[in-house]
Amino acid sequence: MFGMEVWQIFAALGVTLFAGFVKGAVGFAMPMIMLSSFASFLPPHQALALLILPTLVTNVMQAFRQGVGAAVGSIKNYRLFIAMIIVFIPISATLVDVIPQPLMYALLGGPIVAFSIWQISGRQIPMPTRHRALTETGLGIVAGLYGGISGIWGPPLIIYLISIDAPKQEAVRILGVVFLTGAIILTGSHLVSGVLNAQTIPLSLLMILPALAGMKLGFKAQDRLDPVRFRWWTLILLGVAGLNLLRRALMG
Repeated sequence: MFGMEVWQIFAALGVTLFAGFVKGAVGFAMPMIMLSSFASFLPPHQALALLILPTLVTNVMQAFRQGVGAAVGSIKNYRLFIAMIIVFIPISATLVDVIPQPLMYALLGGPIVAFSIWQISGRQIPMPTRHRALTETGLGIVAGLYGGISGIWGPPLIIYLISIDAPKQEAVRILGVVFLTGAIILTGSHLVSGVLNAQTIPLSLLMILPALAGMKLGFKAQDRLDPVRFRWWTLILLGVAGLNLLRRALMG
């Protein structure tokens, strides 16, 4: 069916349900979970295609959960980061067949693991207000470059939000806004690149259903998390995601 065995479709549905729950609970990790899991039983391009549309739809839910006004406020506050991913995702999407996958995973996974360990150990990386624009721009460029190639552009923003100690609700909302912006660009870019095509679009549409179901369950868990636990779980999941990317790099 559309180039997949029946067992592969059911496995993809299960992975997407779990990924949706995690995204609803902490605001991120859905593309990372989906890509790393899908890639174990699907070709890279198909794995990337399946996560694109559920990522787009769930980010609409996340970005506008507190209303349009709150989302617009987040866009204004993080406009530099958003501008960079808009510019650099289409650029890097054209390189999806050029850059070796193991190298990409290693360059992204290594810094993520190092940052997570540093933070969990109780150390902090302070973010001086006077350097915010420069840091936001730089991390936005990094996120955009990785996003077009892998569909993953969250870790640089998460690192930034943790460093400035953003409140839980604001952090989840801006993650949704930035992820939605990137998801729109990513969808358009891969309609052009051919990753989204007549064979992969129906399967990506199918993944929307479990993604939404998982996310609604995750929202309930998120509302029960206090800020300390939310930060701890964010760092744990960020570290796990980084380790998995390094595993993929070594296996590549």
